[in-house]
Formats: sequence, C-alpha cells, structure tokens
Amino acid sequence: MLRLTFCWAIAALAIAPAAIAAGPSPGVSQDVSQGVQLPEGDVSYSAEPDGAGTKLVAVRPDGRVLHQLTLATSWGIPVAAFDGTTGGLSADGQTLVLGDASQYSGPLRTNSRFLVVDARTLRPRSLVRLRGDFGYDALSPDGTRLYLVNHASTADAFRYVVRAYDLVHRRLLPGRIADRTQRGWVMQGFPLARVTSPDGRMAYTFYANPGGYPFIHALDTVHGTAHCIGVPWRASQNGLSKLRMTLAGQTLLLGWPGGRTFISVDTTSYRLTHPATAGGGFPWWAIAVGGSILLVAACGIVRHGKTG
Repeated sequence: MLRLTFCWAIAALAIAPAAIAAGPSPGVSQDVSQGVQLPEGDVSYSAEPDGAGTKLVAVRPDGRVLHQLTLATSWGIPVAAFDGTTGGLSADGQTLVLGDASQYSGPLRTNSRFLVVDARTLRPRSLVRLRGDFGYDALSPDGTRLYLVNHASTADAFRYVVRAYDLVHRRLLPGRIADRTQRGWVMQGFPLARVTSPDGRMAYTFYANPGGYPFIHALDTVHGTAHCIGVPWRASQNGLSKLRMTLAGQTLLLGWPGGRTFISVDTTSYRLTHPATAGGGFPWWAIAVGGSILLVAACGIVRHGKTG
C-alpha cells in the first residue's frame, strides 16, 4: 500500500507544483502569485520566503501594500486541494490561518503547527501546536473553528479523519467529523479539487481514492457535520485530474473543461441530479441516491481520511 500511495503522491504533486506538499496533504504556498482572498474581497494575502523566515503581505488590487509582516520561521498560505485552491481566510475577512512550511523527514509529520493571524492588521493572535500529522481543511466563516485533516497511518498515508479545532478556547475538539448516515465509510484518498459556498459555510472537496471509488466530501463548517457523496467513476482514476468542480447556486457540477457535465449534485439533498458513469458497465445512476450512496456497500472498498 505504501508503494501505491507514493505513486499517487507523485501524480498529485504534478498537479500543483507551486505548493510545498506536507506528506499526503496539499501543503502550503509560498508563492506571491498563489495567495488567498475572498471572492468579493479587495485584499489578497500571500507568503514568500524571507531568509529562514517568511514575509506575509496584504495587497490591494492596484498593487499597493496594505500591511506587511516578517516572521522568524517558515509559514505559507494553506492549499486545500491539489488543483491549487488556497484557503485559510475566514469569510468575514478577519482571520487568516497559516500552515507550517518547515522541512521534515518521513512520510508524516510528528508535530504540526498553524499560525492564526488577524487579517485586518497581520498581527499574530495565537499559535496552534498539535502532535501528529495535521493538514489544513477549512475554516468556519467567523474564524472560530479550524478544520483539519489528520493522517495517522504511515502504512496507509492517504487514510485520514477530519478533526475540528476550537480557536476561541484553543483546543482540539474530541471525536471526528464524519457522515453519520454512512458509518461504514472509511475516509481515504487525496483532495483533487475544492469549491466553497459564497458565504464560506460549505466546503466541497473532490477526492481521488486509490483502490476504491472517488467521492465528494461536503463539510458544513458552521455545524461541524459532513456528507460523503460517491462518484460513479469506474475508469482509471488517472483521468480524474482532468475534471473540474464548480458551484452554480445550489448545484455542484463535476465535469470537463469546456462545460460538459459528468455529474451534478443537489446540495440541499445531496442527490445526484445528473448521474453518469465513467467506464460503462453497471448502471450506478439507478442507486445514486442522496447521502446514503449505496455504491459504497456494493463495492465495499471506499476509504476516506481531514474532516472525515
């Protein structure tokens, strides 16, 4: 299994070469051209190396530097998926979370760090330290809860669970974030694409799943709940990186560049409203119903792993 995950890791890194990968997570960006900003925001945030440290910059659309901060250690803008989608900025524009960009040995980190910054002033608020390998997943709209992907198995590096961290009381919350309607669903895979609802509440992530079936993970960052939506893909998963995910109102679209839709998902019911099957064969559309995707039971091997 370790050999398999290594090959997938190389393939994933080829998708987002600008990111500094952190084990099986997409890692962080230290590229001024790959920062983060709100969809309707007028300030973008980026990080870049500054000797052994980091220069964090907030910039206006006209290029004017609004704020700048030099940090003694290495940090970066979190990358939420291997398509290069960045994250870490709360929807209210007040909180920015940075991920650790320091080097480490081994397939997984033994310790993980995140720096919480006031996005309005770039003043550091708090330092999150956790034992184990944790990658950034999402942030609640008000910046009070941080969602993390926790990888614990070196033998199966793409197996994970999603955890929530309370930034107000500075503690990792007990339990994991999982789809309660599908207790047999094991989180495994790596994130290929990410889209977020305009209000910052819902984070939708498209996962490749070596050895199983790909899926979309829908995370409610306000209520701390999740739904897993199986994707009826029977062809080689090497082609998954060609798919693009977009959100149009209450419909999540997964398709190819140019506009051709593979599947669409009603985000109010999690029902596949435009079911299709890649690779032919069994008619998955007949059983692709809502949050209780029966193809998981039929195939028996779907695994998953951050806010799982």
